[in-house]
Amino acid sequence: MSAVLTPAPAPAPARVPALRVTQGRVLRSEVTKFRSLRSTRWTLLAAVVLMTGLGALFSATTASQYHTFNWPERAAFNPVTTSLNGVIFAVVAFGVLGVLLTGGEYSTGMIRSSLAAVPRRLPVLWGKVAVFAGSIFPVSLVASFLSFFLGQALRNSHHPGVPVTAHDALRSVTGAALYLTVAGLTGVALGALLRNTAAGIAMFASVFFVIPLLATLLPASISSHLNPYLPSNAGDVIWGGAATVPNPLPPWTGFAFLCGYAAILTGAGAWRLRRSDA
Repeated sequence: MSAVLTPAPAPAPARVPALRVTQGRVLRSEVTKFRSLRSTRWTLLAAVVLMTGLGALFSATTASQYHTFNWPERAAFNPVTTSLNGVIFAVVAFGVLGVLLTGGEYSTGMIRSSLAAVPRRLPVLWGKVAVFAGSIFPVSLVASFLSFFLGQALRNSHHPGVPVTAHDALRSVTGAALYLTVAGLTGVALGALLRNTAAGIAMFASVFFVIPLLATLLPASISSHLNPYLPSNAGDVIWGGAATVPNPLPPWTGFAFLCGYAAILTGAGAWRLRRSDA
């Protein structure tokens, strides 16, 4: 009589707990994407080099020519602003990086994977905004202090520089970092709103460079009232870069206007993200 062997029952598969989509997990995924982009490292490096290098060039040039200045030019000269003039060029790099952060995903189609994993959509945008601001502000703050101290050191060989404790010096140095961060966030918002890298960069360049230039061609009765409220001119006041703007706003008021522009564009990008498919 033969025995019948029955196979042992297979063990039940272990249950894998379902992972909830939280803002923290979305934030970590955005950090990974931001760090993995090669353009991030190169753009940040370019921004720091532009800011410190050009600030040093402006400081060295004006220091060597200071003895030729007349009394009105010497009275209007600001050594702090001169050392921070690299901000004018660094803002291009940060703005382009902001557009690439959002518009680049739409150009490659990778945004569909992100939105499939996060059906509520808006946490993706908030994650990008938080990662960008948290990364750009420390970098721009370090670059701003480097520009300031290097610029004052170059001035000491021809004319004494100023310490960071001088009137409005610390506000200008930190204000430059704040301006670059919010300007870059404007690029993030434009990338989310326009969903195209080229269009976002073109619009950023128009808002921060072309429109202020064209506004100076208007009659003085119009431009004197319009220019102070343009995004770039309003933001420049906080670091002293709006010396040629007629009737400039107070520093923190101008920065508040720049933040308002960035918030409006971010809200428009969020609205489009919720209302239309990728």
